Amino acid sequence: MSEQPVYDTLILNGTVIDPAAGRNGRYDIAVQDGKIAAIAPDLSKARAKETISAAGLLVLPGMIDTHAHVYQHVTGKFGLNPDMVGVRSGVTTLIDQGGPSCMTIGGFRHYVSEPAASRVLCFISAYLVGGLEGHLYPDLYGPNGVNVEHTVRVAQQNPDLVKGIKAHAEIGGQSRWGIEVIKLGKQISSRLDLPLYIHLGQLWPTADSAPIPDPDELIRELVPIMQPGDILAHPFTRHPGGFVSESGEVHPILLEAVNNCGVRVDVGHGSHFSFAAARKVLEAGVVPFTLGADMHGYNVQVPNSNEDSDRTSNPFFGVAPFNLTIAMTELLHLGLSLEQVVAMVTANPATMLRMEDSLGTLQPGREADISVLKMETGRFRLSDNTGEEVVSEKLLRPIFCLRAGTRYDANSFFVPDAIAA
Repeated sequence: MSEQPVYDTLILNGTVIDPAAGRNGRYDIAVQDGKIAAIAPDLSKARAKETISAAGLLVLPGMIDTHAHVYQHVTGKFGLNPDMVGVRSGVTTLIDQGGPSCMTIGGFRHYVSEPAASRVLCFISAYLVGGLEGHLYPDLYGPNGVNVEHTVRVAQQNPDLVKGIKAHAEIGGQSRWGIEVIKLGKQISSRLDLPLYIHLGQLWPTADSAPIPDPDELIRELVPIMQPGDILAHPFTRHPGGFVSESGEVHPILLEAVNNCGVRVDVGHGSHFSFAAARKVLEAGVVPFTLGADMHGYNVQVPNSNEDSDRTSNPFFGVAPFNLTIAMTELLHLGLSLEQVVAMVTANPATMLRMEDSLGTLQPGREADISVLKMETGRFRLSDNTGEEVVSEKLLRPIFCLRAGTRYDANSFFVPDAIAA
């Protein structure tokens, strides 16, 4: 009789939630050579070099943050350390939204993506300057700052990294250039057959010489440009130019785009999140497809940084500590189910990336990307970026993850301490 195989790692007695595989219950997982070797209700008799008890914990496919800013150093204060946002926060895959451009993708590959323990992909910026200093200088982001041919060529040369295009539709830019930049971004997107990810919510001041723009008109001009699979970010924004119109209602044209035209929605939490806006958007029937945290150097406190200086230099500095699991907790508080929220950070991002064959679900033979969380119960104070506070009876907290079978504890300084109410 042959001996029972010895696995590298066994995760036992966890509650596996894997929407893509239809699993929601107690399962054990075996890992060998960086890949998932087995998933079964009971592997307790198997042998392993390391056995991890996940009793009382949630075991998920490796979480995917669809809105990260981790082009560290090149984007100035804006870019965070990828592994502090990624594996050290329980997140196995990051999508940098618009940090690298056609001019800087080489640095992104060699100095960020390749050295990181986290898997780091990107939606390449439509703009030549990418995410330098967090878009503080709007004059760099006009039509003259876009080179369609160069961006298409570079994206074609880097298909393993580039999974989409990032652009901005907001009223400060509209006051300068109309929506010409979005049209150029859509040209790039269409030629590459990749999704266009569009920032909503005011980012830049209105041009001095321009009349006060109508945020609702921006939305009416934008939606006809979009195609199925394109993504609107920041549906719950506190800033003008988002899903909620000037009259306080959700734009009917956005409802049509999302519900009937295949346009997707990413939370893009960041310094945009408003409970009031979220309630209106969810009540209107818009459920986000993905849940990007949108952490960057102006909305989280980075050790050794000057927070007062950061607030002065960027008017959109956030007011509430957060990370991906705090954003998940907020959606649970707003009434979404745990399985819905888990899908937003696992199966749905894999679909957005067109990587369903490798990410977003736990299957034997795939890389062992696994996130383990704890659902704490009690009374926890959550606050949004308008200053509104709510009390949640649940709090999701990352414990550790496996990235290609290697364990990383969730010890990032970006994991906020629980605030008891």
